[in-house]
Amino acid sequence: MLAMIVARASNGVIGKDNKLIWHISKDLQHFKLLTSGHVIIMGRKTLDSLPFLLPKREHWVITRQEDYVPPYEGVRVFHSPEEAVAEANKLNDMVFCIGGAEIYKSLMPYADRLYVTEIYKEYDGDALFPPIRADEFMESVRMTGSDETDEVPFDFVIYSRI
Repeated sequence: MLAMIVARASNGVIGKDNKLIWHISKDLQHFKLLTSGHVIIMGRKTLDSLPFLLPKREHWVITRQEDYVPPYEGVRVFHSPEEAVAEANKLNDMVFCIGGAEIYKSLMPYADRLYVTEIYKEYDGDALFPPIRADEFMESVRMTGSDETDEVPFDFVIYSRI
């Protein structure tokens, strides 16, 4: 099963200059809880932005660069979204797409589930999450994520493919 996990602002923004714009501890904990023990798929820019490999996860990267050598050992490289999806389909496990924007867009047609942290604030950014189409996905779970200690309100939402 292919899932996407993302935190997005109310205007669809997910980042700027290849970086996260916000720091929401509960969202980072949620991300870690959901993705630990699973494969995570990302684009080359996302992998290159990581200061280290995320513990307890297998890292896959999609890049069009045929001669790409990842900065870390053990990263599997795929040269098309279809190639990565075919490999993910062989697994009897959840595989998480963690971005960035181009990878979300290219893998959206294959996603079975979306784990979205919906941040109720607009941000200025240059990376957007693709629209979630009501004719393709339905909201199946919504949990309040924030409380009075958080700077910005947010919910954790799961969308399932119809």
